[in-house]
Amino acid sequence: MRMRRKKHREDRLENCSDIIIGNIMDYADDLGAVFEEPQKPLCLEIGCGKGTFITETAKKYPDVNFIAFEKNLDVAVLAVERAKAAGLSNVKFVTGNADYLKDFTCSSACERIYINFCDPWAKVRYAKRRLTHANYLTVWQKLLKEGGELHFKTDNRDLFEFSLNSFSDFGLRLKNISLNLHASGWEGNIMTEYETMFAAEGKPIYRCEVVF
Repeated sequence: MRMRRKKHREDRLENCSDIIIGNIMDYADDLGAVFEEPQKPLCLEIGCGKGTFITETAKKYPDVNFIAFEKNLDVAVLAVERAKAAGLSNVKFVTGNADYLKDFTCSSACERIYINFCDPWAKVRYAKRRLTHANYLTVWQKLLKEGGELHFKTDNRDLFEFSLNSFSDFGLRLKNISLNLHASGWEGNIMTEYETMFAAEGKPIYRCEVVF
């Protein structure tokens, strides 16, 4: 369902401009330079939604820097306001598409990439748009340090099966695979908005960690 345009969206985004990266391409050769303490480990979230996950994760790990991408401005405004209200200095936002990252010249910059409940692009002809397709795995591999990890969650079984095959074909190592995360007893999970909704409906959540 398409979200309605938020009232005063541009003004609200402007009020949070200190945690929004105006032009991410200015940091194409050094992502860490976005932060006042660039020496800290760096993690990315691709598609942060309303920001619950990235805000809670940044609270939990204050010695890690986080950059969250969200292309839908009506959703992004809620995420940046949430992080702003939390007074966090270790999270920044990009209100745009993660495809920018394909043109980055920096390498081995990130410790971890989070992809939570991304668009499954269900039709086969759109498979190359999936964030776990080999086209994107090449991008994530370049950005991640050796041994860096991609943490992936979805409610879509078909996408999860596709992703497991994609990771395997790419030669990546998988760990902590779960076909029903909330029944697995796995500790340390931070839920997204979608995850909370799906869990309330009794839907299984699929999760895995991928080592590059």
